Amino acid sequence: MEIFRNIDVGSILIQFAVLLFSLSIHEASHAWMADRCGDYTARYLGRVTLNPIAHMDPIGTLLFPLLQFFTGFPLIGWAKPVPINALHFRKPRRDQVLVSLAGPGSNLLAAGVAYGLLIVLTLSSLPAKGLIINMIGTWRIPSQHSLLAPLLGLLFFAFVINLALAVFNLIPIPPLDGHWVLYEMLPYNAAKAIERFGSYGIFLLYAIMILGWFSFIFWPIQVLLGLLAGVAT
Repeated sequence: MEIFRNIDVGSILIQFAVLLFSLSIHEASHAWMADRCGDYTARYLGRVTLNPIAHMDPIGTLLFPLLQFFTGFPLIGWAKPVPINALHFRKPRRDQVLVSLAGPGSNLLAAGVAYGLLIVLTLSSLPAKGLIINMIGTWRIPSQHSLLAPLLGLLFFAFVINLALAVFNLIPIPPLDGHWVLYEMLPYNAAKAIERFGSYGIFLLYAIMILGWFSFIFWPIQVLLGLLAGVAT
């Protein structure tokens, strides 16, 4: 079929593995922070773990991402939401914000670690420089038969996917994490208006995605990749 021509299966498999890991650290961080704030619900349900199986949703974590990787069709994937009981929080308003920020924060940390390792490898290895330039230009893992190419590919996509997840989830539209931060910052009546709007948020997200208005998510990625290309040249 025409749609499957020139598909780089190796890059797709690495991207999918990185996505599973990135979603796992995101959800596990929500669960860990909720536990730290006094709500043990997620811990009792086994969600304070990096095991992807604990966080998988068959459609959002498996089907939609694979369809997007193979077809390029804009689909929003997701993991199983971490169950939160705010009645157990010690300071509900503060703790809700902390739990909401824990997921994107963990993705930012993972992206930072991956980016730092990319810089170290680029500065310390001449072959890595060419491979990095190739990946930045094609967003594919070069076909060199060495361990360096898949390692750099793993770090490259770990940086890209985790930073994209962090920025995306900070958008203040339900059901994304950013809307809980906004909710707790607004006056009561405005917060309740957002709460009533919550069930329609997913449709707004799809509309924005189809219209291509989410391109800003990749601005920081492009800037940092530009800096990495400068290091590699």
